[in-house]
Amino acid sequence: MNTEILGVVAQVALMVILAYPLGRYIAKVYKGEKTWSDFMAPIERVIYKVCGIDPKEEMNWKQFLKALLILNAFWFVWGMVLLVSQGWLPLNPDGNGPQTPDQAFNTCISFMVNCNLQHYSGESGLTYFTQLFVIMLFQFITAATGMAAMAGIMKSMAAKTTKTIGNFWHFLVVSCTRILLPLSLIVGFILILQGTPMGFDGKMKVTTLEGQEQMVSQGPAAAIVPIKQLGTNGGGYFGVNSSHPLENPTYLTNMAECWSILILPMAMAFAFGFYIKRKKLGYSIYGVMLFAFLVGVCINVYQEMNGNPRIDAMGIAQDNGAMEGKEVRFGVFGTSLFATATTDASCGAVNAMHDSLTPLGGMLVLFNMLLGEIIYGGVGSGLYGMILFILLTVFIAGLMVGRTPDYLGKRIEGREITWCMVALLACATPILCFSAVAAVSSWGTGALNNAGAHGLSEILYAFTSGAQNNGSAFAGLSANVPVWNVLLALAMFIGRFGVMLSMLVVAGSLAARKKRPISDSSFPVEGPTFGLLLLGIILIVGA
Repeated sequence: MNTEILGVVAQVALMVILAYPLGRYIAKVYKGEKTWSDFMAPIERVIYKVCGIDPKEEMNWKQFLKALLILNAFWFVWGMVLLVSQGWLPLNPDGNGPQTPDQAFNTCISFMVNCNLQHYSGESGLTYFTQLFVIMLFQFITAATGMAAMAGIMKSMAAKTTKTIGNFWHFLVVSCTRILLPLSLIVGFILILQGTPMGFDGKMKVTTLEGQEQMVSQGPAAAIVPIKQLGTNGGGYFGVNSSHPLENPTYLTNMAECWSILILPMAMAFAFGFYIKRKKLGYSIYGVMLFAFLVGVCINVYQEMNGNPRIDAMGIAQDNGAMEGKEVRFGVFGTSLFATATTDASCGAVNAMHDSLTPLGGMLVLFNMLLGEIIYGGVGSGLYGMILFILLTVFIAGLMVGRTPDYLGKRIEGREITWCMVALLACATPILCFSAVAAVSSWGTGALNNAGAHGLSEILYAFTSGAQNNGSAFAGLSANVPVWNVLLALAMFIGRFGVMLSMLVVAGSLAARKKRPISDSSFPVEGPTFGLLLLGIILIVGA
């Protein structure tokens, strides 16, 4: 018990301590300042030359968005072609067959929008080739896309007045080469040393303790798992994700993977403060996120440690808490922290079955997603989701107390608030509408493992996880059928690009607006008072 508590404290401490210097480094990378990673510059120049990119060309928000969408459209076609033909491609020692068109459609959309909801088991539904050249590739690109979008938004807010928000291709490339790749290599080495497989051999025949023979899948898992966590992707190499003993073998790897989920979203809050030269604002944003995160961890740990009172009433002891659906090597504390982190950060990786959490524990992870990907959220996407709520807070509070609604010297007007509301509706609409349709349709209820309220939770969780770009599953839902594949793909697409498009429009609008001196009439946007007000707006408007 004490060791489990120590592990949780150590993970949170490492996240908090390392987020600050990493955030400072990220801000320098996006501002083009000198960093230790400048040795990557020649590689980046080769990439720019081969792709015909001028990294110094400035883009307005429309050009920025056009480049972003073209990139995603190209890789969507790439993924579809490879997934439906993977049975005939190389690196397939286990002889896995192709995906159906509807499953490939769901998979491509899912990984393209940083959701990574999986309607397949990786060891049987993919080959080593598609694991590397679709799944791992997409997990780098989609994480870097969110980070690039946030970099453009930071640039728009830092500038005095401009019509451009930076170069999407430049932000995308440096996000991969200078941030995601180095961290992935570090985490990957830790996983390899702890026993995560890294090779291209087929299934391995082993003899179990009972003397039976069993075929165990392996492959290049150590190359893919780090970016699934660091990019807040969550797409598991194996079907049961991070609860698999080869994907997450020990308590140390569990600590490394859980740390990886939150370190970049945490650092991005500090990066924002450094980029716009308002460190106190970065601290305020980080403080609100950290408070909400720690409250969630405490609630989840308490609920899972105390177990279910219905089971107590049956006379069954729960000395170690509610261990149903959890891995013994992680325990209740390691599982509760992981479940909270993965739903706060829109990661979706799981080291336990959320379907087996206690009622309030399950409610918490669902609530984390319903807040709208802002308790750290995904890399980049979580921060611009939080900025959405900051703009709403400043606007509402300014109207209430008669202060000028401006943010960082830029006046907030109806155009910005309209697009902020479009972003909120883009998340809420597919969740509410698709869940309602599924709950009264034979194809919807026919996919359930549980009836009644728990079955409704399975449906609501699925569409929430999709629209909020999380990708975790409540378990028990048999969703690998054409209707579910298509509807969940649409929910993922709307949730991702509805918010991203809206915030890029806001960025372009604010960038073009002349910066004014901050005066006593301006509403303060940093400090404890603003943090409490922001938290209140998140709970009232968002939840």
